[in-house]
Amino acid sequence: MIKQMNNFLDFDDESLYNLETAKYVILGVPYDGTSTFIKGADKGPQAILDASDSLELFDIQYNHEAWKSGIFTDHFNYNLSTPQDMIESVYNRVNHFNKIGKRVILTGGEHSISLGAIRAMADIHTNISVLQIDAHADLRDSYHNSPYNHACVMRRAQEVARVVQVGIRNVCSDEKKNIVPENIFYAHNIHNQTSWMDEAISRLTENVYITIDLDGFDPSILPATGTPLPGGLQWYPTLEFFNKVFTQRNVVAFDIVELCPQIENKISDVFAATLLYKMITLWDLNK
Repeated sequence: MIKQMNNFLDFDDESLYNLETAKYVILGVPYDGTSTFIKGADKGPQAILDASDSLELFDIQYNHEAWKSGIFTDHFNYNLSTPQDMIESVYNRVNHFNKIGKRVILTGGEHSISLGAIRAMADIHTNISVLQIDAHADLRDSYHNSPYNHACVMRRAQEVARVVQVGIRNVCSDEKKNIVPENIFYAHNIHNQTSWMDEAISRLTENVYITIDLDGFDPSILPATGTPLPGGLQWYPTLEFFNKVFTQRNVVAFDIVELCPQIENKISDVFAATLLYKMITLWDLNK
């Protein structure tokens, strides 16, 4: 039986997950209020924490130990009554950590949790853009009578920032009017290519918020997500892209959302936990 974890990477040394000294703060937002296909994203934050117990603290790929910078895991009771309440609650919590100089990471939870963090970052960073990894455009003006549905999150993000979309392979006709052609990199166009990476980065502004919907990856390597779709991104090319982004732009925060844990298969949980630590490692190396 997998041990339930309270802190990412299960540090023995309290100084490594102490808020006062930690450089990084992980905010788990267990919200799944507007998802419409496979439910369970509210279990994602805890599943990522639990899976992190399987990770080595030393990253052989990058020859780095980011854990030494300190990673605090926040356990906050968000107001999850409505999508608007949740977004406002996330916004306020992210603002709290912005004020005390922490680098913020969110885990979800469905994709709508990202909006509160994006708005908080847009308040303090000029010239900001959002890099979205996703299978879906999420550009509906409203869905199921709500403009704050997970299917609308990037449309709301467009109201405060430029949005650059990577890995997209599912778009409804209503979203087409909201697509900015030069800022979208469809999965079928970038498959087995690398030149798109520099082009995508050129569309990003100086300050970047990264939002990773795990269905952006191919379900052959990450099956446990709310809306899996074939034809997604692969592990090493995506890491190469992220390495370029962290090197060439100022990443202000990031999130990983839409993990729907499966009881008998922990591959996706470990994938998400590994990705989170890789992203922290890249951040630690480049800032």
